This record gives sequence, structure tokens and C-alpha cells, in this order.
Amino acid sequence: MVKNTFDKGPEGWCSYDYHACIVSGRREIFILTSYARQGGVNNSGYIWTDESGWSVDAPEQPMSILALIYYRHWMNLDPIDLRNAEVSVYLRGDDLQLYGAQCYFWAAIGGTRWHCHSQPLTISDGHWGEPNRFTLKNDESLWYRSWAGMPPNPKPLDRALGQALSYGFSFVGFAREVSGKLSMAEFEIKPAQ
Repeated sequence: MVKNTFDKGPEGWCSYDYHACIVSGRREIFILTSYARQGGVNNSGYIWTDESGWSVDAPEQPMSILALIYYRHWMNLDPIDLRNAEVSVYLRGDDLQLYGAQCYFWAAIGGTRWHCHSQPLTISDGHWGEPNRFTLKNDESLWYRSWAGMPPNPKPLDRALGQALSYGFSFVGFAREVSGKLSMAEFEIKPAQ
């Protein structure tokens, strides 16, 4: 079971700034999300990020913005089996300009990233709405592979879900770069029974 309540901080969640990597010549640049102790669901803690922390990851096909990203090894955690796990999360946008983008959950292992395009997520506008609840079905027809490393070394969905090293939320399908504030509260993963 994974449960991020954000009662004491961002709990390792970041955004990925691909453009800053290119400009600086560094391999990867991750920006720790901002944290608020109150103002989340039922006035709990929550995290947020905006376009100052993310940028378009051009090598991904289609291009993606990895707005919220979590690497388990950063928190000294082993890979997790996400096959048929149930996810629950509150997502909120404030002045969030999607420009046609959809928000997807993704999972990755060893440079291979899969996006769950069959379940676009709802981002409530200016308030905390209902949580997104969905099951991570181990069926490649419900997902697409956006990245397979350099040099390409694709891993099947079963392996990416079965030994997930990272996961998060992306924007895909935008006409221009998404801007505004994206907030998250009460993220939870329940493993399959």
C-alpha cells in the first residue's frame, strides 16, 4: 500500500524540467514540488507545481510533460508491483491552461515509460472535486509506450508495471506548453488482491 497524505512535506514528488537539462548540459533536472500544510482535501496538506518546474520532454513520443514524478529509489523504496493495482488521487488546477492536453498516469522501469491513455484523468478547476479512481490493468491495448531509453531498449508493460521504479502524472496532446498550477492531494495505491 502506498499512501501520500502530504502532512509533513512533498514526500519525494517532483516535476521534470527537460529544457533545463538541455540548457545546462546536465543529465536530468528534477524540481521538488511545493508543499502546503493546509488547503488540501478537508484542509489537509497537499503539493503543487507549475510551469516553472516542468517543460516539454521532446524525446517522448508523443511529446509529454512529466508534471508530477516519483522515483521510489529516491525514498529508499524497492520497485512496486502495480499490475491491477487501484489508484486514487485528487488533482486540482488553478489557472491551469491545458491547451488541449489530457492528463495520464504513467509507470516506468529502466528507461521505458508507459502512459495509461485509456483513462484520462479529471483535474478539478479551482477546487478539490471528486478523486480519480482507476485500476492499472495489465493490458498493452490500454497503454502506450512513450520512451524506451537511449539506445532504445523497450520493456513490455507487464515488466514496467510488475517492477515499477517510478510513476507519476503527465500532460500529453497539448497545442502549446501547459501552464498554471497543478495540485495533488491524497495519492494512494492499493495492490491487487
